[in-house]
Amino acid sequence: MLRAGLQRSGLAYRELDIWQDPDAAAAVRAAANGNETVPTVNVGSTWMVNPSAAEVLAAVAREAPELLPQAR
Repeated sequence: MLRAGLQRSGLAYRELDIWQDPDAAAAVRAAANGNETVPTVNVGSTWMVNPSAAEVLAAVAREAPELLPQAR
């Protein structure tokens, strides 16, 4: 659901496979109390575990508004 919501919004994003990328897995565990919970999203200094697309867009608006589709 998150992926579909972000695609509908037009926000560019990057996905990492935590089962293929040990550094990404470590970052997710640090953000998710030791769990490998996906999706875990990082926007600037904000980490969110299993967020909605609206929560991600709100974080982008706070942390990096220039990345919002209407700002391009």
